[in-house]
Amino acid sequence: MNAAAPLSETLATLYREESRRVLATLIRLLGDFDLAEEALHDAFRAAMEQWPHDGVPANPRAWLVSAGRFKAIDGLRRQTRFEPLDERMAQTLAADQAVDVCESVEDDQLRLIFTCCHPALGADAQVALTLREICDLSTEDIAHAFLTSPSTVAQRIVRAKGKIRDARIPYEVPGRSELAERLEAVLRVIYLVFNEGYFASSGDSLTRSHLSSEAIRLGRLLHELLPEPEVMGLLALMLLHESRRPARTSASGAPVLLDQQDRSLWSAELIAEGDSLVMQALRSRRFGPYALQAAIAAVHAEAPSADATDWAQIVGLYDALLQATPSPVIELNRAVAVAMRDGPDAGLALIEALLARGELADYHLAHAARADLHRRLGQREAARQAYRRALALAQQGADRQFLERRLLELSDG
Repeated sequence: MNAAAPLSETLATLYREESRRVLATLIRLLGDFDLAEEALHDAFRAAMEQWPHDGVPANPRAWLVSAGRFKAIDGLRRQTRFEPLDERMAQTLAADQAVDVCESVEDDQLRLIFTCCHPALGADAQVALTLREICDLSTEDIAHAFLTSPSTVAQRIVRAKGKIRDARIPYEVPGRSELAERLEAVLRVIYLVFNEGYFASSGDSLTRSHLSSEAIRLGRLLHELLPEPEVMGLLALMLLHESRRPARTSASGAPVLLDQQDRSLWSAELIAEGDSLVMQALRSRRFGPYALQAAIAAVHAEAPSADATDWAQIVGLYDALLQATPSPVIELNRAVAVAMRDGPDAGLALIEALLARGELADYHLAHAARADLHRRLGQREAARQAYRRALALAQQGADRQFLERRLLELSDG
């Protein structure tokens, strides 16, 4: 009985850290999403039954892949006694021979991302399928992140899997001639994975560190495969953001704003790596939105304090970013930078105009930014109203605690 609890913890850790890698390899070996998912769960059930007696294997991931593949193929063999298999399943059985289950030329998760981001799938389906299969996000979490219903997300995922199966979309990293045209969707999805880990869309914890770490790992792999300026830019952006992680939350888990963070806690190693990649990307003259965002993050990283930040340069970079990819969220971020450069009145006017257009009416960070500028201007009642609106829209536990604390401070003052 004493060994049961540690083994249970080991399996929980393995599922959290390795299940997506195991699934990606099983999809490569079995050629079918649903069959691979069933095999994944069969493998963990087998581990729960066998490891208490046999012990944890030296390479748990390889054991899980082998066990899942064996059980899937065993199930297919039993199925052939009662009904004919489709061609793909028949090919899986025909390939039942000794294979190297965990080693491949490219990373299986990178293969899976390119499969999920195939141009035959719609953009919404690409994102939903990747977040579900690569990151193990629930349909509810994905729905909240993209302001839609869980049933809609579930339908997108089912249709995407069917399209991959019916169109026989290959499970592979495309050749170099096709790689560039598929890169935009892959970069977008990797960054969405990072953002879900760096700033969780729901739940009590502000971050999901394993997701942001996984996105950085995938970014590094993609950079090795295709060292293009925007790949460098995305990797730099993730590294520079990640460098701040130790300072982003208080001991209680509450968010700490950028201007209040202890910058001595920022990772100098990640900043140096990110800065180097930014410079490479900008020197190429072929950079895009990710490199520009990384350049903004680099300016923040170089500053010893918020007041010493080169806000004029940041506003200029936001101007370039808006030309490349117009977005109300980018406009909001630029307005905050303008407030730091020119004063809260100037930033507030931009945010008021932005909210009046209606595009960010339900975006809690827009109302939180508005509230902060009212607070800095001493407009307490307007600040309270904006904080209440932000609180009504916020879904993330740590965010809500921060907004509640701001409201309490305004009431006590």
